[in-house]
Amino acid sequence: MLIKRALISVSNKTGIVDFARELEQLGVEILSTGGTERELKNAGIKVKNVSEVTGFPECLDGRVKTLHPKIHGGILAVRDNREHIRQMEELGIGLIDMVVINLYPFKETILRENTSMEDAIENIDIGGPAMLRAAAKNYRDVVVVVDPSDYRPVLDEIKSTGKVDIKTRFRLAWKVFEHTGHYDTLVAGYLKEKAFEDGAIGEGDLFPGTITMTYEKVQDMRYGENPRQKAAFYKETMARGGYIVNAIQLHGKELSFNNVNDANGALELLKEFDEPTVVAVKHANPCGVGSAGSIYEAYIKAYEADPVSIFGGIVAANREIEEKTAEEINKTFVEIVIAPSYTEKALEILTKKKNIRVLKLDDITRKPSSRDFDMKRVSGGLLVQEYNTGLINADDIKYVTSKKPDEKQMEDLIFAMKVVKHTKSNAIVLAKNKQTVGIGPGQANRVTSVKIALDYAKEKARGAVLASDAFFPFPDWIEMAAASGIVAVMQPGGSLRDQESIDECNEKGIAMVFTGMRHFKH
Repeated sequence: MLIKRALISVSNKTGIVDFARELEQLGVEILSTGGTERELKNAGIKVKNVSEVTGFPECLDGRVKTLHPKIHGGILAVRDNREHIRQMEELGIGLIDMVVINLYPFKETILRENTSMEDAIENIDIGGPAMLRAAAKNYRDVVVVVDPSDYRPVLDEIKSTGKVDIKTRFRLAWKVFEHTGHYDTLVAGYLKEKAFEDGAIGEGDLFPGTITMTYEKVQDMRYGENPRQKAAFYKETMARGGYIVNAIQLHGKELSFNNVNDANGALELLKEFDEPTVVAVKHANPCGVGSAGSIYEAYIKAYEADPVSIFGGIVAANREIEEKTAEEINKTFVEIVIAPSYTEKALEILTKKKNIRVLKLDDITRKPSSRDFDMKRVSGGLLVQEYNTGLINADDIKYVTSKKPDEKQMEDLIFAMKVVKHTKSNAIVLAKNKQTVGIGPGQANRVTSVKIALDYAKEKARGAVLASDAFFPFPDWIEMAAASGIVAVMQPGGSLRDQESIDECNEKGIAMVFTGMRHFKH
């Protein structure tokens, strides 16, 4: 197909002048409007205003300009349909062979700080998507270009063959519907969030009958979980604050699929803590967590919690990393260090190692909203739930044994429960002095998780506390816990046989607390 007439109207004007100039040199008549028309005319390119074609002026502050039969008819007419061509001639409608459009900057508008609802609404494009969809629907007869990166390939095809191949037109049409789908989803997501804020919709609308989500590619991965799997990393367009997608890499090679997954797990756990804390994660499970008065002391605790597993793991800190901490980190091999900031000397020390990735994440402690979705892909479907933003409800705490935990033990129990919440189920965490001393993750039964945690802790279990993500259906775990020196337990409770565990704890002199809040993580 020969390109005789093109309509160009773009918000993103990158490369548009050069593209239009080359089209003009190829004998293409150019139609345009608004800012694009001015830009092209200022560059010396001959342009016909859309109003000259429609015979109708722009109106309503430019809201109506291309919504006209002489525009949409020119785009939608099927060239080998004789009746279409007869009607076009009868109505005086000229064919439009190419549509070059990108949309009002809605995303850029809503990402600006303090954007008003009025500004956001005014940046919802109406005519642009209509013309793009029309051209994409009629891709057999119309070339549609929405992405500036396609300007050069399209020009090269026209110059070399005199036309644009049908496969290219098909690919460009697909890109249009990807683009408009992304755009409409952004608008819907923004309006939904505002409607929640204004009370126009309530929690009953959190999970509507249909759900649309949109993501933008951050990078292609070298591979996925295994070298034979292709993979890519995508970002939620509206994701702000302390998420792994917003981290700035200061040093090291590209993150891998597993790096991103593990780093995300480390950050989600780190957000549970307000005091200086360091989290070490390996294969999506915490392997060492420490809280203290300084980030250096917290790192020492996290490292000493499991100096074997931290090797090749992820380290996340919620305070600036300084020279002393950096020197300690460099004594072992870790894949990634994440922190809100680094002193100049600390960064100099860490970057001496070629294979470490150093990430900076300013808003590292920002917690997710309950309206943020936690999603799990299943074959043919998607599980969607609210984030687990709870930990313990003080009103639901029950001291069920004759012996109660003292203040220090209670602090350690809450510390341990924060770690349990982010450990794969069945999960058991032992803690002492705000340091994990044993972690039993992801076993098919809870007793095995207890055994793993105790076996790892060895003598460190004496005087430690134990937290569980769900209730114990049988009291068989207590004998092991008591023999190892566990002094207090926190669990949700709720088993039909809770009393058996309570009686056994009373006999062994162990304090036990029920929270009434389960923390399964699969």
